[in-house]
Amino acid sequence: MKRLQQLLRMAPPLALAATMAMGGAAEAAAAPIKVGVIFPLSGGAGPQGQHVTQAIQAMAAVINEDGGVLGRPIEIVSRDDESTPAVGVSRATELVSAGVSVIIEGWNSPVTLAMQPVIARAGVLDITAISKADPILSGEGNPLAIRLNSSNAQDGAVIADYIAKTAGAKRVAFLTENDAYGNGAQESIEKGLKALGHSYEKVAEEKFPFTQADFRVAMTNVRAARPDVTVAINANEGLGMPAIIRQARQSRLPGQLVSAVGTVAPSVIGVAGDASDGLIGADIYFPDVEPFASNPANKRFVAKTEEMFKLTPDKFMALGATSLQVWAQAANELKTLDREPVAKRIRGGSFKGTLMGDITFDPNGQLQSHYYLFTVKGRKIVVKP
Repeated sequence: MKRLQQLLRMAPPLALAATMAMGGAAEAAAAPIKVGVIFPLSGGAGPQGQHVTQAIQAMAAVINEDGGVLGRPIEIVSRDDESTPAVGVSRATELVSAGVSVIIEGWNSPVTLAMQPVIARAGVLDITAISKADPILSGEGNPLAIRLNSSNAQDGAVIADYIAKTAGAKRVAFLTENDAYGNGAQESIEKGLKALGHSYEKVAEEKFPFTQADFRVAMTNVRAARPDVTVAINANEGLGMPAIIRQARQSRLPGQLVSAVGTVAPSVIGVAGDASDGLIGADIYFPDVEPFASNPANKRFVAKTEEMFKLTPDKFMALGATSLQVWAQAANELKTLDREPVAKRIRGGSFKGTLMGDITFDPNGQLQSHYYLFTVKGRKIVVKP
C-alpha cells in the first residue's frame, strides 16, 4: 500500500517531466535553421554585398511564409569578408562554429577560393553565388562545389562573339583586374576569339588591383593604342567599374567600351551617370525583361525585396536569392539538411519554379545560363533583341 501511495505521489512530477520533454522536442523541431551568408559589406564592393545579403533575406522571408525548410524557419546569419581572403576564412570559421547548415558566399574569387577548403573540411554545404573564377569548380577546394553565377569560360565566349561578329574589331585593348577573376576573364575572352578564328591584335593591356579607382594613366596608354574595342574587367562595382566608365569618357577613349559579363548593374550606372551611355555588356538576369517579368516566382521575389528594402533586385541579388531557393527546394525534397545528398541533388539536377525560371546545373555544379546582350541608353539598361 505504501508503495502504491509513493508511486501516486511521484506521478504528477513524472507527467510534468514528460510534458516538458515533449515541449522541448517540439521547440527544438521548430528552432530556426541557420543559413550563413558571407559577402563584402564594407569597402568598394560593400554596397553590392549588402544588396545581395538583403536579397537573400527577402527570399528567406518568402520561404518562411511557405513553411520554411523541414517545417522550420530560416534565420540568416551574415558576415563581412571585407573583400579579403584572410578575413573571409575567419568569417567562414565563425559561421561554422555558429552551427549554420549551409553557407552562401562569394563576391571576389580570391576570397571564395580561400574559403572553400575551410568550409568543405567542416562538412558544411558551400554555395558560391557570384565569384566567377574557373578553379572554383575544379573540385580541389570543394569537391561538392556549386555555383550560380556564370563562369569566366562561359562569359568569355559571349564577349568574344560580340567582338568578332558584331563589332568586327581588329584592335582590342584590355583593362583587367589583376587577380584570379580578372586574369581568368581576359584569358577566356582571348580563348573565345581564337576558337572563333578571329584575327585581331591586342594593342594594349593594363592590369590593376581590385581596390584601384584612378585609371588615368592606364586610359592614356590605351587611348594612344587606338583600339576598336576596349574590354573593361572589374568586379569592384561600387568603386572601380564606375571609375573606369567615367574616366573612359573623360579621356575620350576611342572605339567601343565593352564591360565583362555581369559587371554593370543599375547601381554601377547610377554612380557612373551619363558616362555609361553607349556602354555594351551582357548578363543573365533582368527583373523586368522576359522571361523573368512574367515569372510568378520572380514577381513575388521582386515584390518582397521592394517591400522589405525599397530595392529592385539586380542580377547579383537574384543569384543570391536563387542560391537559397534552390538549397531550400533540395532540402525539402530530400527531407534532410545533410551536405552530401543535398549537394548531389543540386549538381546535375533541375529545379522548377525558381525566380530564374526552370533551371539546370551541370554535373560539376555550374548553373547553366542564357545570356542577353545590352547597351546603356539614358542611364537605363536596354536589352538587345
